[in-house]
Parts: sequence; structure tokens; C-alpha cells
Amino acid sequence: MKVRIPNSGGGGNMNQMLRQAQKMQEDMAVLQADLETREYTATSGGGLIEATVDGKHLIKKLKINPDAIDPEDAEMLEDLITVAVNEAIENAAKTAEEEMGAITGGLNIPGF
Repeated sequence: MKVRIPNSGGGGNMNQMLRQAQKMQEDMAVLQADLETREYTATSGGGLIEATVDGKHLIKKLKINPDAIDPEDAEMLEDLITVAVNEAIENAAKTAEEEMGAITGGLNIPGF
């Protein structure tokens, strides 16, 4: 069974929608490239640890205050580093989600 869509002269409307979708895709690509170059920093332990990641979620910098180094408690240092890195990654992801959402109007588009 074939479905026939009536021709109501709305072809221009479809072209306009396609142009808008293409513009949205272009805007998203530009934003994605911009987001990947940004850096996101987070701290833990009251500033003893500072982690910076880029928009690709790769660690760019890790600063460890000497006061955070206790040879008797390496586990605490590991935990502080983990917290700071994870928070920086979450900041990058949240920023990307918010800014992409502004372009897409909240549409969930796979890959972005």
C-alpha cells in the first residue's frame, strides 16, 4: 500500500526546514570544535589538587600542592586526584550539553 502525501504547495516549507537543519548542523560543528579547545578546571581537598581537562576530556594539567603529599597516606592523594579529574570532566560535559542544547532546542541528537 502506498501512502500519498497531498501536495499543498508547501514545498518551500520543506526547503526551509532543510535549510534550518543544515544551519543547525553547521552551528553544532562549530560549537563542537570550540568546546574541544576549551579547558575546564576543578579542585579538591580545599585547593590541594587542581586538575584541568580539555573538551575531549583529556588531562592537560595536574597541580599537586606539596601539602597534599603524605607518604603514609597515598590513598588520600589518589582520591583527591580522582575527585578533581572527575569534576573537571563533568564540567566539560555539562558545558557541552548546555551549549549544544541551546542550539538544538533540547533535541537529543546522537553524537553531539
